[in-house]
Amino acid sequence: MSIVAGVDSSTQSCTVELRDADTGRLRGTGRAAHPPTTPPRSEQDPERWWSALREALLAAVTDAGIDATEIAAISIAAQCHGLVLLDEHGRVLRAAKLWNDTESAPQAQRAVAARGERAWVDAIGSVPTAAFTISKLMWVAEHEPDVLDRARHVLLPHDFLTFRLADRAVTDRSEASGTGYYSAREGRWRTDLLDEFVRADLEWESMLPTVLGPDEVAGTISTGAAEQLGLGHDVVIAAGAGDQHAGALGVGLKEGDVLYSLGTSGVVITTSRNPVFDPSGAVNGVADAAGGYLPLICTLNSTKVTDATARWLNVTLSELSELALAAPPREDRPVLVAYLDGERTPNRPDATGTLGGLTTDTTREDIARAAFEGVLFGLAAGHEAIRAAGAAADGEVSVVGGGAKSPAYRQMLADILQKPVLTKDVVEATARGACVQAAAVLRGAAVATVRDAWTPAVSTTTEPAAPSPRAAFDRYIQLARTPGLTR
Repeated sequence: MSIVAGVDSSTQSCTVELRDADTGRLRGTGRAAHPPTTPPRSEQDPERWWSALREALLAAVTDAGIDATEIAAISIAAQCHGLVLLDEHGRVLRAAKLWNDTESAPQAQRAVAARGERAWVDAIGSVPTAAFTISKLMWVAEHEPDVLDRARHVLLPHDFLTFRLADRAVTDRSEASGTGYYSAREGRWRTDLLDEFVRADLEWESMLPTVLGPDEVAGTISTGAAEQLGLGHDVVIAAGAGDQHAGALGVGLKEGDVLYSLGTSGVVITTSRNPVFDPSGAVNGVADAAGGYLPLICTLNSTKVTDATARWLNVTLSELSELALAAPPREDRPVLVAYLDGERTPNRPDATGTLGGLTTDTTREDIARAAFEGVLFGLAAGHEAIRAAGAAADGEVSVVGGGAKSPAYRQMLADILQKPVLTKDVVEATARGACVQAAAVLRGAAVATVRDAWTPAVSTTTEPAAPSPRAAFDRYIQLARTPGLTR
């Protein structure tokens, strides 16, 4: 019986799942923390990711009660967009700027102004923001040109861990299409954009990783990595994927289905056979991890909004959920534009949050409800943008992430969408999706085939319990657009 390992190297931690390669049965789980970060400067040492992977893998092996040499394949999924620069010896040159680092917002704004939003969408399928790797490269070129002089590899977080495993610089379509210099539609790097906006004197083609398809093998584990991790020397390394893209595999997302991911960031995702283009730039037209496309919107502020609100009200998260559900759904209730740490969608890196509609009758319950709705209204607006861009996005709705455990998040999302909201029998969607890819490459099967065979069962179904809160949603949209309030 072969075992596969799926890795989720997120902003907060590294999680490893071990599953049976044939049936997908969970055998063990391990986790290790990453250093905390806070925007606007959000950076981590990539070597800490490697240490966390070693710790989490050991914990998973112990939990499974197996020998590490039974692991036959590994796939890495990780936080998207972050910039990792290595020298000619594969050594890290500086701390990685993460997806939620907003220091490069001025560079992103200059790049968009130079070409225009529509031209960027035509070129790469998305409009760059401070999250995109190209803006971070522009920042390094401007502030630390000597670092770029010494760089020989330009990688993303998942690429770095795969590089450490297989001693090969590779990435996949899902991750490449979030860099700002890859065309998923054409399947090629746009090094001309790097020449234009970063530097024209560098050999970008040699510095960028090879882009693999979802079913391709990155290689076998290097001798050094096998010894450090206690693995066999014939372990197959998969191409890997971005965290949200792997999460879509983990929940078995099919075309037209919609996934709401409620974690540090908030994400709305659907799948499409064809590329999706949004001239406004709200929708990222990226590739998925199964050979198609994954139009999505991503917000910076999700469950940390309700974490903060619970702290402000001096209650637990469970108590906050109870307060929110006890609030009467009156049309004139307060609404929160939850741009607490800037925002990515819409692109407002310097924004702050705004709570509107307060009166002397406002209660703690109202404020609790506004916190949950403030997160969900922003994501629901993104859902509408995905549909407007041409994706169906009208199928089954599932919710994952830490927020999926909250009855308030589930119920309010069902009420907003006026559709049932499902949770699946998935604890770690991203790690599970990485296991799907690892099993596929080990068996020589298509990732989509294993995804469908491993589709998890439905755990909960939350039906709408109140009329659509359209009046509150419209007031949220109006407040979010009010000049000066959210910058």
